[in-house]
Amino acid sequence: QVQLVESGGGLVQPGGSLRLSCAASGIIFSVNTMGWYRQAPGKERELVARITRSASTNYADSVKGRFTISRDNAKNTVYLRMSSLKPEDTAVYYCNAKDPAFQNFWGKGTLVTVAS
Repeated sequence: QVQLVESGGGLVQPGGSLRLSCAASGIIFSVNTMGWYRQAPGKERELVARITRSASTNYADSVKGRFTISRDNAKNTVYLRMSSLKPEDTAVYYCNAKDPAFQNFWGKGTLVTVAS
């Protein structure tokens, strides 16, 4: 059974930092493209960042230069380091795994609230 478990969300002030983690089980982690998506209230889910099996990354324009995605294949974990956070970054952040057969798996999400 595939499980993606996010952690690290919380309340942070504007300009602050957080690191999200997503621990995966039930998949061959190293061959999956891992991603972070977010969904703000009243908005559609959007891609934040993605890292391929070869560690190529891409980011939404809104987070470039502020967020960094990384992966540790030995720990079956993907991270999202977020800095210079803005109120508009407030959302539920979801971990995603896409395997070579293009099956998608999702975590349950972790809430990030940026407010003073």
